[in-house]
Amino acid sequence: MLDETPPMLQPAASIHRLGTESAFEVLARAQSLAAEGQDIINLGIGQPDFRTPEHIVEAGIKALRDGHHGYTPANGIPALRQAVAADLEKRHGVAVDPDHVVVQPGGKPTMFFAVLIFGEPGGEIMYPNPGFPIYESVIKYSGATPVPIALEEAKGFAFSAEAVLAQITPQTRLIIINSPANPTGGVTPKEEIDALVAGLAAHPHVAILSDEIYSQMLYDGRTHVSLLQYPEIRDRLIMLDGWSKTYAMTGWRLGYAVWPESLVDHATRLCINDHSCVNAATQFAGLAALTGPQDAVQDMVAAFDERRRIIVSELNQIAGFRCADAAGAFYAFPNIEGTGLTAREAQDRFLTEAGVATIAGTSFGVWGEGYLRLSYANSIENIRAALGRIKGCL
Repeated sequence: MLDETPPMLQPAASIHRLGTESAFEVLARAQSLAAEGQDIINLGIGQPDFRTPEHIVEAGIKALRDGHHGYTPANGIPALRQAVAADLEKRHGVAVDPDHVVVQPGGKPTMFFAVLIFGEPGGEIMYPNPGFPIYESVIKYSGATPVPIALEEAKGFAFSAEAVLAQITPQTRLIIINSPANPTGGVTPKEEIDALVAGLAAHPHVAILSDEIYSQMLYDGRTHVSLLQYPEIRDRLIMLDGWSKTYAMTGWRLGYAVWPESLVDHATRLCINDHSCVNAATQFAGLAALTGPQDAVQDMVAAFDERRRIIVSELNQIAGFRCADAAGAFYAFPNIEGTGLTAREAQDRFLTEAGVATIAGTSFGVWGEGYLRLSYANSIENIRAALGRIKGCL
């Protein structure tokens, strides 16, 4: 009798190259422990703990009531793209053609699309390490070789232009940079960005993806330096920004990128094939965010700054910890080598024994060993309680 067992499903090999974002895995574990009755303080997830400002919420509701229930242009409604261009000119002093703006459901599609456009077997794509884990994940998925840009504590977790330029080869297709950075909070100084741009003149085959999603979250008087401010690379620059962090709109799923003219059609076609367009009402909410009052943004950043000072100070009082000042974003990235624990051991121990969710530095790449990421998108009371628990656990 013939074996009639149906064959096993055989997904394409590329799907096994996709990684994940550990913050969501830790969140699920934390929620599971909380459901069992354990008191959990979450310093793991990277999203603002503030509500979306009310005028933005009302704009989304009004859009629905006004009948904006259908498809929009794949690259975003014209009014929103025009508002993005106006906002960029106001904040960075640069003129942007609204037709070069592509609105997408969050920042990740821009990362994915940029890597899909340039990534293939035989190609190389450079990315920050420790860095946002999706960079390395989608590079591997594309078949390209991921080449890490090591970000070192001694340099404030800023990239070295000299080191980046030294890693470029004829196979390099794309360089990804992120400042202010997740997970380190590092901000690359203008002189390093100047040097990188100058050095790229010798490598016209290399495109740049600049992830500037935390561009409005800077501290101690720092000013954001956007790569849009360098006209000599505008013809090969993809600049990513959006609403999730600045306006506490993570769940709305709304982001955008400014693409060079030669890539706009490719990016738009990927939108059409992938998600058709962004939710219509969300786009009207995004329009209200850019054109309405900015008080809530300023208040939120001021609150983060206060928490930043507290968390860094108190982390440095824990035996075995050493934490540099975070220059941007809302993350602390302490060195924990003095505890004798690996990053993953510390993450698991603090969650299960102390009830504090943190993220192992190795979730952001091999250069994250010896570090933890703590999000200070939580109340001062909870931050102090969490660090007290960690201190007690050690």
